[in-house]
Amino acid sequence: MSRAVDLNRREFFRSAAAAGVLGMMPEMGHALAAHGVKYEIAQSAVVADAAPRHSIRFAVCGMSHDHIYGMVSAIQRGGGVLAAAYGTEPDKVAAFRKRFPDVKMAESEEAILNDPSIQLIMSSKIASERAELGIKTMKHGKDFLSDKPGITTMEQLAAVRKTIAETKKIYGILYSERLEVRAAVKAGELIRSGAIGKVIQTINIAPHQVTQHAGDAGGNGGRPDWFWNPDQYGGILCDIGSHQVDQFLYYTGSTSAEIAEAQVANVAHPQHPRFQDFGDMVLRGNKGFGYVRLDWFTPDGLDTWGDGRLFVLGTEGYIEVRKYTNVAVNKQGDNLFIVDAKQSRYIDCSQVALPFGPQFVADIVNRTHIAQDQEQCLLAAELAITAQNSAKHVTIER
Repeated sequence: MSRAVDLNRREFFRSAAAAGVLGMMPEMGHALAAHGVKYEIAQSAVVADAAPRHSIRFAVCGMSHDHIYGMVSAIQRGGGVLAAAYGTEPDKVAAFRKRFPDVKMAESEEAILNDPSIQLIMSSKIASERAELGIKTMKHGKDFLSDKPGITTMEQLAAVRKTIAETKKIYGILYSERLEVRAAVKAGELIRSGAIGKVIQTINIAPHQVTQHAGDAGGNGGRPDWFWNPDQYGGILCDIGSHQVDQFLYYTGSTSAEIAEAQVANVAHPQHPRFQDFGDMVLRGNKGFGYVRLDWFTPDGLDTWGDGRLFVLGTEGYIEVRKYTNVAVNKQGDNLFIVDAKQSRYIDCSQVALPFGPQFVADIVNRTHIAQDQEQCLLAAELAITAQNSAKHVTIER
């Protein structure tokens, strides 16, 4: 889409809103207008389908979690070319080859690490093994992008930081619940524009589904053995919680924080006694407060893997994001609600561009940190690990 076309499209929506023309908007627009709620379709400052400015060659090393597909898509949007892939689980390799039939399958990790034409390696291998691969990648002169959690122990974190300092390479973690969700991107834009004043607190509710029926969230067809072992997946606060800690830091603007309280439990999975199916934590940052609730109890009646929700309280308003669905209203995700001193608005964010992929590729080419502040990325990992290590294990009667 050219910039001229994009501007015309934006002008159409402005004109339609001014004229009260909701007939061409989703059904929800009619219902909201009837109750005096302003309905908007957000248009991003970045043209969603703009041609990539850069090009790099990247490879996949490990595909244990299906998040790898979203990771590949993000980098391809930024101009990345998938040059090679390697995995050890036959079912995951077969699925990957089906999705990318033209990809060159390498014989080993070393073949990818030693390929001088590859600039970036990404991985969603077993969580506890990602940091070791990332360190090897950086020592081989390449940048690294991990699925979350990119780091599961303090020892790994220290080694990653040391290697970054030595090699000057990028160790990225794709916290997709913020970076690859359009409504979360728009929330960041609004907050940085001062739309709700100073942020006081974030609340993240992050329910997940153990056995999913479709999609790339990781559980389609059942879960592997490592999924149930906290030594491998990192524990619920480290694994899922790293997403939410990242959001807390980003939306509050906190550059330092502590875990005020954390707890975990196995409520309903006695056949996997070390698995944690519930957890929560309270965070206290230098610029705001945070609360996070995590669980594995999404029922089959929901139309997606989890009703992820974000609440941001400011001094002059608040924002709610319903990321993946709008329960009992419609199945559309990327819903944003904002209330300030003047009005209540619903913002459909389905047209907002996702900047992470292009920005991360630009970081690799230009040696910058536009897509993801390196220290915030690692601080989110550190706080999630700290929460996990300090969490009280609670038993609830079944």
